[in-house]
Amino acid sequence: MSVLSFISNIFKPAAKLVDELHTSEDEKLQAKNALQAIQNTILSKVLDYETKLLETRTQIISAEANGQSWLQRNWRPITMLTFLILVVFDSFGWLANPLAPEAWTLLQIGLGGYVTGRSAEKIVSQFKKGST
Repeated sequence: MSVLSFISNIFKPAAKLVDELHTSEDEKLQAKNALQAIQNTILSKVLDYETKLLETRTQIISAEANGQSWLQRNWRPITMLTFLILVVFDSFGWLANPLAPEAWTLLQIGLGGYVTGRSAEKIVSQFKKGST
């Protein structure tokens, strides 16, 4: 479940409660508008947070990519290639001991972080180009 849908689901019971109030339609509409304004404010802050988080991740990846050391610039691709080799060897049964479930979990987290980081880097750079 995404954060945005989670926040929307938080406000659904309150909106339903407003519908069930024994009051005028104008007062119900005012209450719904106030509730929607609060929800919009929270969603805006969550989006700001997510944007800053992606920008920070992009800065980290860019700093690594522009680093002085060869290892600093290439450790992520080396790690992903190592994971790929382990997956291929495990899939064909070429490993003396199959990968443990924890190794697969680590692989999923690592791959997810790598892909997310690279995607964030590209998205933020496109976003910055569009806003200037």
